[in-house]
Amino acid sequence: MTGKPLMDDHVRERIIADPEVLLEDQDIMQALVAANEAAMGGNIVDLRGIAMERLAARLDRLEDTHRSVIAAAYENLAGTNQIHRAVLRLMDATKFEVFLRDLAGDVAEILRVDAMRLVLESEDPRPDEAVKRMGEVLNIAPKGFAAAYVTRGRDVPTRQVTLRQVQTDDTTLYGEKADYIRSEACLKLDFGQGRLPGLLVMGSEDPHLFTPQQGTDLLTFFAGVFERTMRRWLE
Repeated sequence: MTGKPLMDDHVRERIIADPEVLLEDQDIMQALVAANEAAMGGNIVDLRGIAMERLAARLDRLEDTHRSVIAAAYENLAGTNQIHRAVLRLMDATKFEVFLRDLAGDVAEILRVDAMRLVLESEDPRPDEAVKRMGEVLNIAPKGFAAAYVTRGRDVPTRQVTLRQVQTDDTTLYGEKADYIRSEACLKLDFGQGRLPGLLVMGSEDPHLFTPQQGTDLLTFFAGVFERTMRRWLE
C-alpha cells in the first residue's frame, strides 16, 4: 500500500530508523493507544489497550515509590551525619562549663534547633551561684519533673525520646523563647544507679521539625551518648 506520507519526512525517517524512541515515550504511546481506540469505535473493547493502561499506572506507582525510597535514604543519611557531628562536638569539651556552652551553641546549631535545655533533677532544686553561671541551658528541677514534663501529668509510660508539637507560654524551660517554640524533642536521661534522672529538651520554631510520626532511632542514639558523657561530669 502506497500513498503520500502524512508527516514530515525527517520525522518519518527518524521513526523508521529508530522505532524504539516511540516505545520509550509514554506520552506518545498513550496518544497512539487513544487514537487506536477512537478509530475502532466505542463498541469494541481493546484488551491490549486496557492492559497497557494498567501497566503504565503500575509503572507510575513504582517510579513514585522509587523516588520516595531514594529521598528517604538521603534524608536518613543526612540525619545520621548530623547526629555524628553533634556527638563529636560534645566529646571535644574538657570542662563541664565548656560542655554546656557547646551544647547551647555549636551542638544546637548542628542539630538546627532554636533552644537546647538540660534539666537535672535535685532533692534541693534551688540553683546555686555555680548553676546560675551556666546560663539558660541548665535547669535544676525538683524530683519527678522530667517524667511529669514528658507525660504532661498523665499516667502513661515515658519513652526515652518523645517528639511533639507544642504551643505554650510556660517560661519554665525556654524562658523568653517559649512564645516561639512550636515543636520539641524530649530525651529522657538515665545517669546511673543512685542518681536522679535528667532531661534534654530540644525546641524549634518550626512546628514540623519534631512530630510524633517521625522515627526516633537517631535521637535515641544521641541520648545514649549524651547520658554516658554526663555521667563523666557527675562523678
